[in-house]
Amino acid sequence: MNRPSLFPRRLQAGLSLATITATLLTASLICVTAADPKPESAAKPERTSKKTEKKKVTGADLYAIHCNRCHPERYATERTASQWKTLMSHMRVRANLPAEQAKAILKFLQEDSGK
Repeated sequence: MNRPSLFPRRLQAGLSLATITATLLTASLICVTAADPKPESAAKPERTSKKTEKKKVTGADLYAIHCNRCHPERYATERTASQWKTLMSHMRVRANLPAEQAKAILKFLQEDSGK
């Protein structure tokens, strides 16, 4: 029997698939690695060198932001400095406050604390 071989057809289909895959990969890489349309020399030097300054948040601001989420506002004079220190050590953990923010809140409360 004279049976035609399927090898040439499979080879041609495989080469076609490899060509299409390579073309799509190349096109996607070109899209991903496309250069910025603005050249760096056109950028304003003062914009790139000038960093945005963060606003300094006070202990009172942090108290209003964090503590008032769960509690009604308390006056700092309601407790002594040592009581505020104990409360802040507990609330820092419960409110997941960073150390710097907790220290700022504690300082704010202790400055105006009673006795």
